[in-house]
Amino acid sequence: MKTIITLVALFTVTLVQAAPVVTEKNPTGVEFKFLGNHKNQPVLELSFNNPEEVEFTVEVVDEYNTVLYKDVVKANNTTKKFLLNTEELGNVGLRFQITGRKSNKTVVYEVNRNARVVEDLVVNKVK
Repeated sequence: MKTIITLVALFTVTLVQAAPVVTEKNPTGVEFKFLGNHKNQPVLELSFNNPEEVEFTVEVVDEYNTVLYKDVVKANNTTKKFLLNTEELGNVGLRFQITGRKSNKTVVYEVNRNARVVEDLVVNKVK
C-alpha cells in the first residue's frame, strides 16, 4: 500500500485600495484601479476625467514617507498606468497622492500587498 503525499504551496498577492481621503464625491475627477498582473507584476491605472485640461501633481510615497515618483500631469480625459516592481518594493505599502494644482484638492489611494501561503496536504490511496 502506497500513499502519496502532495504538498502544494500557493503564493498569492492581493492589492487593496482604500477609499479616497477626500469626503466629497470625486472632486478631482480622478479614478484609480487595479487592472491585473503583467508578468506577475501588478498594474494600476490612474484615470483623469475632466471636461477641460487640468494640472495635477502625482506622487507615489512609500510607508516610510520616501517619495518614489513625482510628476506634474496636464490632463482632461487620459490614463496613466503604473507597473509595480514587487521584487524591488517587497511588501512595502504605497500611497498614490493626486493633487489638483488649481483646486488644491487631494485624493489619496493606499496600495498594500498581502502575501499568504496556503498549504494543502492530500493523501491518496494508490492500490
